[in-house]
Amino acid sequence: MRIPLVLAAAFVIQPLPTAAPDTDDYPRRPGVDVENYRFELTLTDTADAISGRSVVSVRFTNDGATELLLDLINLNGDGRGMTVHSVTAAGAQLRYEHDSDLLTIVLPEPGRTGARLDVAIAYSGIPASGLRIGPNKYGDRTFFSDNWPDRARHWLPTIDHPYDKAANEFVVTAPSHYQVVSNGVRIEETDSGDGTRMTHWRQSVPIATWLYVLGVARFAVQYVGDFEGRPIQTWVYSQDRNAGFHDFSVPTKQVMEFYADRVGPFAYEKLANITSPATGGGMEAATAIMYGEDLVTGDRSVRLRNVVIHEIAHQWFGNAVTESDWDDVWLSEGFATYFTLLFIEHAYGRDEFVAGLKSSAERVFRQYTDDPDYRIVHDNLRDMRRVTSGATYQKGSWVLHMLRSRMGDEAFWTGIRSYYSRYMNANASTTDFRRAMEEASGLDLGVFFEQWLYSGGNPRLEGWWDYDPTAAAVRIELRQTQSIGPVYELPLEVGLHFAGDVLPSVVESVVLDQRLHQFVLPVEDVPEQVTLDPGTKVLFEADFGRRRQR
Repeated sequence: MRIPLVLAAAFVIQPLPTAAPDTDDYPRRPGVDVENYRFELTLTDTADAISGRSVVSVRFTNDGATELLLDLINLNGDGRGMTVHSVTAAGAQLRYEHDSDLLTIVLPEPGRTGARLDVAIAYSGIPASGLRIGPNKYGDRTFFSDNWPDRARHWLPTIDHPYDKAANEFVVTAPSHYQVVSNGVRIEETDSGDGTRMTHWRQSVPIATWLYVLGVARFAVQYVGDFEGRPIQTWVYSQDRNAGFHDFSVPTKQVMEFYADRVGPFAYEKLANITSPATGGGMEAATAIMYGEDLVTGDRSVRLRNVVIHEIAHQWFGNAVTESDWDDVWLSEGFATYFTLLFIEHAYGRDEFVAGLKSSAERVFRQYTDDPDYRIVHDNLRDMRRVTSGATYQKGSWVLHMLRSRMGDEAFWTGIRSYYSRYMNANASTTDFRRAMEEASGLDLGVFFEQWLYSGGNPRLEGWWDYDPTAAAVRIELRQTQSIGPVYELPLEVGLHFAGDVLPSVVESVVLDQRLHQFVLPVEDVPEQVTLDPGTKVLFEADFGRRRQR
């Protein structure tokens, strides 16, 4: 049974300014907003070079812009990279410089607020990264994008950063024995009569460049059904037709229904599950999710199931609501990791949900053994290899779990829906998220965000319990012994287990906010066991047990 919490300490959050991290060092392009990219690409079987023409549709948000700066990797010493042949607007040649992986285009006149301009770039080359050209696991030649996190610039001239989301089109001419899949809706497929086929896909909803996707292979394609009028598709290698159709038939629709009901509407025109040799796990490209080719087994493995759930969660968090800065990448990965667990709890039960939380905690503690200062909201992204980590995924998911416990389910879900609605198809920061959750709960979450997101380390507890028959009470001593990070404000439940208990029959709530805490819990009988956090609500390490008699 659960008894009243007679010893809960008063928990009052005092205002504390949340540290503002340095933004990542990507140079923003003030006054310029790309609204659409049209990529016209020609692929062949005789060479790995691609031929491209990109039309960049720009709207000016301020007066005075004189240049358009796009990321595009230069031709390098090993013959890979892109060469620009011409840049035009309204049929007129524009001056440009392509140097140090940056394409600087001189605009025909200074930008005016609200004005629009289409700039066309003709280029070609062999991608050093970003577009993988080569055999799949069956030895068949394929072409697959691999843009995460900032590799679109290896083959597409773009503002290659999540702050500037845009719609996109891929118009791909390739040998006719291939099929082509991309973001959005296929609006044309035409055989040219010369052994090639032109395929045109259009994505009308703005997304970040790492989510632009292209897959060119011999596919088996299944139209599985629809979700609220949007098609659900499976694209697998032709050799994997039976296994792939079986593996991907569930739980896609059920997952979409869950997130739409709990969070908000699905933003896009379709959802396709696609196998690819360019990823080992999953890649959440908007409307067209890529999965590692070895995940298709025909067994509907739990691993693939969980990857599917995770990548679909990204369609809401990361894709529709996108972090405005790489330092806030937990808004993608932490959210997708926790919302995967929430669907697992909904569909497969509480035990599997708790097992996932505990597994995540173990991953977090392993990482912090080697990197104790790591902050979830970080400022170290001059090295993009550190854009994600176990902390970003697993500790980020734990932050949401603890926030849900702090706020209560009703306020948590109100805040999540408000946050999603406010920033759907736009960008958000951790500060934006905090504001939405404070509005929903009426709480000041400054200390919570500071200690869990802007500080390194994790809480570690050491202590003991014992039973005092004279006082008819359990005595508990707990110390916070972490050497990195703050002294945490840590709401903690303590469970008392008596004979025959599977779950604790007495649960008391306390708040740890100092290095040393001592508690006395009145009970008539000596418990067989005392546990910390029996409901799996808080992330911490502990060395805790009954005190040995002297």
